[in-house]
Amino acid sequence: MTAPILRKLADLRALTREWRGNGDRIAVVPTMGALHEGHLSLVQAAKAAADRVIVTIFVNPRQFNNPEDLANYPRTEESDAAKLAPFAVDAIYVPDPDQVYPEGFSTTVSVAGVSAGLCGAHRPGHFDGVATVVTKLFLQTQADCAFFGEKDYQQLLVVKRLVRDLDIPIEVVACPTVREGDGLALSSRNLRLSAAARAKAPALYTALTSAADAIGRGEDVAATLETARKVILAAGYAEVEYLELRAEGSLAPVASLSGPARLLVAASLDDIRLIDNVPVRAG
Repeated sequence: MTAPILRKLADLRALTREWRGNGDRIAVVPTMGALHEGHLSLVQAAKAAADRVIVTIFVNPRQFNNPEDLANYPRTEESDAAKLAPFAVDAIYVPDPDQVYPEGFSTTVSVAGVSAGLCGAHRPGHFDGVATVVTKLFLQTQADCAFFGEKDYQQLLVVKRLVRDLDIPIEVVACPTVREGDGLALSSRNLRLSAAARAKAPALYTALTSAADAIGRGEDVAATLETARKVILAAGYAEVEYLELRAEGSLAPVASLSGPARLLVAASLDDIRLIDNVPVRAG
């Protein structure tokens, strides 16, 4: 069943009013489209947790610090709707730009702390754009729960923090990263990799997991990360933007493993920026 595609907030609100009147629990899965199995796993989790599911598709210009990156971002609304059909979602919200950022829009939501460093350092303004659009979508959909993947781990913590700080009545549910058989984390950006680059891409996850295992065994963190960085570059990546060990809950930098942590990486391959992360545990 193909869900209705809604482009106006008034139409979305008419539906959610009806659902609320029936006592339905509403879930939202925010996306920028170019859907893959990772997104669909979020939809599946949302279906299991709620009576009604809204999938939003909006390529948010405010979270792109590179105009070329925004222009090249894949837009595949028709195929996205087809991929969602088997899940029988209740609405696909593809808002016109003026429904999100009307003329004169002048508000920015900014989350400090967890947004610092990592992608926040390399993409100035990115997380302000994320926090602003997510806040808008939460309020527009009036959802009870929202589903995000752990691949964008820093983004996940930014969203959790803004919900807590602003008392937004919504549960943020984290879902595991979905990977290809060779370990590459699913991402809409993968569609832009050449065949040669796609063959090299899994080296990122291989280096990441090897480093996480070594740190978990007690190997020196700095030396392990330097070795992993060299392995990634030797595999054909042009640049490693960051490769860092951070505390899992706060994303504070850590020099040695003393509790649950995450190893996070961003690297460029074929002019495409890929990110990934894995948990690190002692032993």
